[in-house]
Amino acid sequence: MKKTLTALFSLFLAVPAFSQDKEEDKGKFTFSGYIDSYYLSNFNNPRDMKNTGASGTARAFDQKTGFSLGLAQTKIGYSTSKSDVVLDLTFGPNADLGNYGNNIGPLGKDGSSSLIIKQAYFNWKATDKFTLTAGQFGTHIGYEVIDAPANYHYSLSNLFNNGPFYHVGVKAAYAVSDKFALMGGIVSGVDQLYSNNNKPGLIAQVFVQPTAGWNVYVNGITINRNSKDPVTGVTPTGTYNLLDLTTTYQVTDKFLFGLNAATGEQGGKTWGGIALYPKYDFSSTFSLGARYESFSNKDGVTALIDAKGNGVSVNSFTITPTFTVADGHLLLKPEFRVDSYDKNFFVDGDGKDTKSQSTFTWAMIYKF
Repeated sequence: MKKTLTALFSLFLAVPAFSQDKEEDKGKFTFSGYIDSYYLSNFNNPRDMKNTGASGTARAFDQKTGFSLGLAQTKIGYSTSKSDVVLDLTFGPNADLGNYGNNIGPLGKDGSSSLIIKQAYFNWKATDKFTLTAGQFGTHIGYEVIDAPANYHYSLSNLFNNGPFYHVGVKAAYAVSDKFALMGGIVSGVDQLYSNNNKPGLIAQVFVQPTAGWNVYVNGITINRNSKDPVTGVTPTGTYNLLDLTTTYQVTDKFLFGLNAATGEQGGKTWGGIALYPKYDFSSTFSLGARYESFSNKDGVTALIDAKGNGVSVNSFTITPTFTVADGHLLLKPEFRVDSYDKNFFVDGDGKDTKSQSTFTWAMIYKF
């Protein structure tokens, strides 16, 4: 009898542990997002209240002066030991601009809910080192991203503005080690959910960590672009090739240095540039960062062109202090930026053509 009671008592104790293991296998939901808004002043005092220049593409998101809502994000995730799924929904002016290639749906331009989908993909963790991804996902190319909390500066670089925002397709990643990884994939287009291109493109990435604190990403894409651009209405010809280098080095515990360089080619015409990103953390609540960028589109192959349709080059300097308050949830970013072009690109408040533009932005970003 004593042995029987002992066995039953042991079984009773084992049940909670078994249930706990099962509970852990069910996976985990996550919910996050952010809201950003800003006030922008343009020292040229343009009559149309815009900061976008002759081609309308000098700024990716912060396109008008005054107060504005940027973007509201709701990001839902579900993760298990073998899989992940991410649904990243965005709303607001910057969401429309960042997802411009999704504005045409099966019911036409006025009948699509695809515009709110920034990302929608799933991962299958086939092994501890090998992962497969399918759906719509953010691009691997570049230093900056659409999400305002992830960037140090509020305004975005020309390298970001002229590079891909997202892709639709499949990709596979293999982590050889913590210091070396590879990614390759097949995508249907560049910044377009629907593409009439029957020749899919290829994307690739190589990650290397030469030493602790130094991360290097070499990124690439090649694709035959023959779909009409939803914004410009232009149908590009020839193969679109882009090679991108993104690297960060944690010089000290407080000083981070980043670099982004890219060169692109299509139909024998080229564009490219380089951007430098020094940042110093004075404390947990205050930091100061700068960005210097030189970008050239003299062949006129990307959207950055003057009023006559000729390609331009530009040098830009941005400096931004960041104040982190409200237990890390609220980021306050007063930003000053100067853009100097090699040709007349802007029009001031008196209607005169000018090569340069200076802006001041007070950005407010709440993340959760």
